[in-house]
Amino acid sequence: MKTIKIIALVVTSFIVMSCSNNAEQKTSVDNDSLLLATLYQQKSAEVMALSYQAYNLAELRLNQILENNPYKKPLAIVVDVDETVLDNSPFEAKSILENSDYPTYWKEWCDLANAKNLPGAVELLNYASLKGVETFYITNRKVEFQAATMTNLNSLGFPHVDDTHMLFRTSESNKEPRRQKVLETYEIVILIGDNLNDFTDAFNRKSSEERRLLVDSLKFEFGKKFIVLPNAAYGSWIDAILNYEQASKEEKLKKLKEALEPF
Repeated sequence: MKTIKIIALVVTSFIVMSCSNNAEQKTSVDNDSLLLATLYQQKSAEVMALSYQAYNLAELRLNQILENNPYKKPLAIVVDVDETVLDNSPFEAKSILENSDYPTYWKEWCDLANAKNLPGAVELLNYASLKGVETFYITNRKVEFQAATMTNLNSLGFPHVDDTHMLFRTSESNKEPRRQKVLETYEIVILIGDNLNDFTDAFNRKSSEERRLLVDSLKFEFGKKFIVLPNAAYGSWIDAILNYEQASKEEKLKKLKEALEPF
């Protein structure tokens, strides 16, 4: 009788463990969906080329503006930080390998202060500085990462890395108030970013279709005042597809697949 009880206990334990493992398998979703996007950002020569292209175009536009400067205020360039001047693909790679989500490891990554610069970024902004044009870094990194971010940018040779020119996120992610602050004293002639929200708040929390229509209405600004860097790994473009709703990774992946348009 005792032997039967022991066998029953073992069987019951095995069933409970199996159910638990199955539940974990059902709720655990890996980050392999980020694999190609992250490798594209991190390894492709095409991303390098696009970055050089963007910053070469920015220099061309700056020279055109300086040839016949119609502005009375001092000139400024506004840049985003992440995936615009700094490359965070190692953080995305860590998230894939560890099956983790932001903000896990984000503080550790920022505190390392060893992100690489995007190709052409340092050269363009130093060139602008030599021409008397200042750079303002408007980033949605939280202000707690200010010291580490400034250390990172300074180590790479970026200009104007100081408390005046670095505008971090405090109470809100909308960058428009910070752009308006710069506009009080400067004329912003070029904005560079990887997210349409880096250029104007007209794109803020708009649907995918609305964003596309807005881009079409602003088509003459791109390549002139607005310079876009590629970012296939994350951004408002994904939030728009998901209708800005909070969801599990599994639910997000399902919605993203549903958004595909096959033939």
